Amino acid sequence: MTATRKRPQTFDDLAGQDFVSTTLRASIASGRIAHAYLFSGPRGCGKTSTARILARSLNCEKGPTDKPCGVCDSCTSIARGSSLDVIEIDGASNTSVENVRQIKDEVLFPPNSSKYKIYIIDEVHMLSNSAFNALLKTIEEPPPYIVFMFATTELHKVPATIKSRCQQFNFRLFSLDVIRDLLRSAAQDIAVEADDEALLWIAREATGSMRDAYTLFDQVASFSEGRITAAKIRDKLGLVGSERLGALMSLAVAGNRKGALEMLDAILASGVSVEQFASDLVSYARSLLFITSGVEKEALLGAPRASFPEDIVSGLDAPRLERILAGLFDLYRDMRYSVNPRWELELAVSRICAIGDFVAPSELARTIRAMKTAIVDGQAPGSFAVGSAIGSVLHGTSSAATLHVPARDEKPVAPVSVAAVSPGMQSEPDAPESEARGASGADRDDGIDPVALKAALLAAVGQKRVVLSTCLERSGPWTIEGDKLVIPCLNGYDAGAVLAETGLLAKRVMEIAGRSLRIEPRAAEVAPRQAPAARSDDDDDSDDGDDGPADPVGIVEKVFRGKRSGGARPSSGRGEQATETERGESWI
Repeated sequence: MTATRKRPQTFDDLAGQDFVSTTLRASIASGRIAHAYLFSGPRGCGKTSTARILARSLNCEKGPTDKPCGVCDSCTSIARGSSLDVIEIDGASNTSVENVRQIKDEVLFPPNSSKYKIYIIDEVHMLSNSAFNALLKTIEEPPPYIVFMFATTELHKVPATIKSRCQQFNFRLFSLDVIRDLLRSAAQDIAVEADDEALLWIAREATGSMRDAYTLFDQVASFSEGRITAAKIRDKLGLVGSERLGALMSLAVAGNRKGALEMLDAILASGVSVEQFASDLVSYARSLLFITSGVEKEALLGAPRASFPEDIVSGLDAPRLERILAGLFDLYRDMRYSVNPRWELELAVSRICAIGDFVAPSELARTIRAMKTAIVDGQAPGSFAVGSAIGSVLHGTSSAATLHVPARDEKPVAPVSVAAVSPGMQSEPDAPESEARGASGADRDDGIDPVALKAALLAAVGQKRVVLSTCLERSGPWTIEGDKLVIPCLNGYDAGAVLAETGLLAKRVMEIAGRSLRIEPRAAEVAPRQAPAARSDDDDDSDDGDDGPADPVGIVEKVFRGKRSGGARPSSGRGEQATETERGESWI
């Protein structure tokens, strides 16, 4: 096997674990040999091989040395696994306390012919708690000629009492570049030609394990007949391949749903499983996302850059690829519980064909902001006509019932009346113009009539904001001072209610008047109390100066413009001069 033949024999051969080899070399050169080592990391990353190299370095006839000769009796016997002073124990099959007691008895005897008696325990996390406890004292105070080397793939299962008595070394997964270079060297040793794409695929499938890479390499080399190619791997192992994935993605990007589904059927008919196709499609979309982000390193892409056609790269941006990946991840999770996994895959491919219609939320927000800016600045087509129409509405100069937007070369026409915008707001035709416009007509700014603006705003607020509508309706004449819309409120409560909704009011003013105004509510000063005068039915809508007790139900009626449903009505203490509120009528 290639994994056995290419097992590293010295620290120079230990690739991909520079930190471990450098530290062990320095400790051997300085003579600081620990009595226990703990090697941890994923499978196939060189833990047991490093333990054997360290044992050979300690027991070499020229050592301890960081460069064992490899030809002395100690080095050759350790390489064959026949050394009496280097004992390898499988922790998975020797988990009991009796096995550890045997070790405790053996450590009392010095090595036969070497400087150190070394115990290499693989998968040490498989030992029972009793076995670990029996080993504690021996690890903490062993004889000077004893060295323990533990290897484990699950460091979290090793008790902390064991970890604290060992020098720990964490092994890392191999990078794709390192695995590919080692596979190329292995192919040269057996005189087999191998394409870079094929070696890169083997390295990616190994997921960082060198032993898994060598095992897969032996499998591929057995049917490649002297030349390892990506096409042979696809045909023999039932893979999709970057060429067919690229062709299918090209059809999907072009929106050719019929062609993409037919190609999918052809790929599945060739023997590719649904799960394998979904996995390969996820990897392909991930690589496309890296390319659109500017990453072109083959170790990250998992395939040569030439495997990704330019029409796909240019037709998909990062947001669309992210959406494709999210959909494929959902597909892979849903296939387990699906009625038919193939139907799930066909649905996912069909959705990819419509990815051109997808609009990212950020792009949509930018477009809306640009449209708003163009309309406000008068740069959009018809924006001048819309602005003049709003002005006509606020001035009440037109009685048209529809909004007419002229072309760019057509002069704007006054389009609608105030009544069209705010139903129910009618001005008496016989009233003088000054009375219809109110006392604030002199406070117009840029053609905005505060009276019409107030009416339109009340209609816009409507019944959704009952309290706000009531406070605005009983407010005094509005004025526009620069970029401020001043609303004189009846009292402090009304001013607070309007202040709490300034954002909504400013938005509605912008929609109605086409201009941004800052809402500023002002509370009117309380008038000094005067002697009560003779009351009439016309002035009974005010309770100012009332000496009688306050009526809570009456206050609720005033705020919400309601009526009593029944029951006894409180006495006002004024006899027959009860207010309209006390008679159940609205005060407005």
